[in-house]
Amino acid sequence: MTGPRASDGARSGSADLHLVEGESGSPALLTRNPRVLMAHGGGGRLTQQLIEEMFVPAFANEHLAELHDGAVLSFDGTRIAISTDSFVVTPLFFPGGDIGDLAVNGTVNDLAMCGAVPRYLTLGLILEEGLSTETLWRVVRSIEQAARRASVSVVTGDTKVVEHGHEPGLYINTAGIGVVPEGVDVAPRRASPGDAVIVNGAIAVHGTAVMSVREGLDFETSLESDTAPLAELVAVLLSKLGSSVHVLRDPTRGGVATALNEIASSARVGIEVDERSVPVWPEVRGACEILGLDPLYVANEGKVLAIVAGDVVDAALEVIRQDPLGREAMVIGRIVDEHPGRVLLRSAVGGRRMLDLLSGEQLPRIC
Repeated sequence: MTGPRASDGARSGSADLHLVEGESGSPALLTRNPRVLMAHGGGGRLTQQLIEEMFVPAFANEHLAELHDGAVLSFDGTRIAISTDSFVVTPLFFPGGDIGDLAVNGTVNDLAMCGAVPRYLTLGLILEEGLSTETLWRVVRSIEQAARRASVSVVTGDTKVVEHGHEPGLYINTAGIGVVPEGVDVAPRRASPGDAVIVNGAIAVHGTAVMSVREGLDFETSLESDTAPLAELVAVLLSKLGSSVHVLRDPTRGGVATALNEIASSARVGIEVDERSVPVWPEVRGACEILGLDPLYVANEGKVLAIVAGDVVDAALEVIRQDPLGREAMVIGRIVDEHPGRVLLRSAVGGRRMLDLLSGEQLPRIC
């Protein structure tokens, strides 16, 4: 669940970035895409264009320019992280989770990716007229339990009801606040050649689980979402390795490939991924083949990409693997000087290809 991101070209804060010629100063996007498409929310190239060409120029400031999972702000010597996210999951309940725990974990994880210790959440509920109160209660109880597991408190919120006809009947918006410990500096700009890219476990589990139940597909093995709070794993990693942890990112919407493209673009570095090292469960790979999906672009909800200095790779793996959520941790790639702003995949058969942003959406409405 991520905040505004864009390519390096959108980070200057220039108010006339990608604008149409003329007095109106309106984004070129208005002419190219006069209507919002579902793909604008899919995490791919159209999402990036929406952020680059409309949101970043309109709201340009030094905090937004970091293009991180949240913003890190300083008040009287105390640094806090703030993040916001919205959840429009279909269906509301899926194997291994539901929209309620997804909302808590997603926001908690965005704060953790800023190096923060999550403390507080806000909760906004948009309900469809006619929604079962039993369904609502199930979601509320799920939020309560997930917040307790993540050691955060829901401290304020809002409820709105809209007319009947807004499937799936319930949307959630959250905002989170956390405290950033002294000395922690985690941001996409810190990715440097020689760094290693680590993932804490098998990818594409969440998206595959949601799609399987949504489409009524019956696979031989039951898949469950990997939704989970990552703050404790991240806190231990930072306490052990400190400034050697350069970047943290949870590869949610758009998956691992999209997250790495965003980091490469922000830091103006190249990233090379070894496909043979990327952990994908056989049942997930099989499901993706049936559905025509690439696991590298499928959403995750309990995974972190940790980019660490090359000289602490073994120590980082040891720390991550000690956490139950990190037992399958693997080094999947490296930061390089070559092809800045691009991600290259070394395939299992020895070939090489660029991992680009998707033009549209591969798996909508799953986070």
